[in-house]
Amino acid sequence: MAAAYEVRQDIAVITLDNPPVNGLGFDTRLDLVEGVQRAGEDDAIRAVVVTGAGKAFSGGTDTQEFNTPKALQEPIVLSTINRVEASSKPVIAAIHGVALGVGLELAMGCHYRVATPDARLALPEVRLGLMPGAGGTQRLPRAIGVPRALAMILSGDSFPAADFADTALIQALIEGDLVDGACDFARRVAIPAAAEGRMPRLRDLGVEADGVALAIEPARAGIAHTSPQLLAPAHCIDAIEAATTDPFEQGMRRERESFLTLLESPQAPALRHGLMGEREAGKVNG
Repeated sequence: MAAAYEVRQDIAVITLDNPPVNGLGFDTRLDLVEGVQRAGEDDAIRAVVVTGAGKAFSGGTDTQEFNTPKALQEPIVLSTINRVEASSKPVIAAIHGVALGVGLELAMGCHYRVATPDARLALPEVRLGLMPGAGGTQRLPRAIGVPRALAMILSGDSFPAADFADTALIQALIEGDLVDGACDFARRVAIPAAAEGRMPRLRDLGVEADGVALAIEPARAGIAHTSPQLLAPAHCIDAIEAATTDPFEQGMRRERESFLTLLESPQAPALRHGLMGEREAGKVNG
């Protein structure tokens, strides 16, 4: 099993288990989707907690599957996140260690996110000549606002979860046992909200208009000055700007088109092996 399924009273706990950093390979994606479906069909289950085995929530892409048929085998990452987001029971991401790249994008597809204060969050794709391709440019600005999303995505840097305790990205910081704390959060917050018909999704949030123009234009000027030869930063800014002007699904299409353009660009082959950087970042920051 690449993701274990456990029942704790009225809560299903799905633990991603793909060493060393729980990359979202095909088997892990399939087990996760099947676990969410199983929980949805069990009347005794009222919420789902998704966490990671070992020292990480998820280090992102399973680099061993890059450029292999399994990388494109359904459920692909986008489909996996959509299935999690569409769950009939609230899904809580319980984050420790690192949530990088598509690992963080998966967490943002969950209804709630709780984390240890020192967990590290990052979308490092720009460092690889790419950009977030599974909703990162659309959900992150809705969660933390455009200025902070620009800073996070354009730098590729990791930040502690505690930095986002005042945002929709992290609903609670957990001291002590993470899964116990996540289950407690589910019973205190998520399950009562679901009973009232409230299943919060980042995709449904508006983007704060304050400061958008003041953030976008300086960001464009900054990359024109510091890295005019690189394609990815401009694509990132365009996609984040789309999150402020377009409906969510339209913004997602824009993101995906740009991601695929970068993937096939002349710059990508030179940086493609850098996808190992997601795993190495997990080791450094974990």
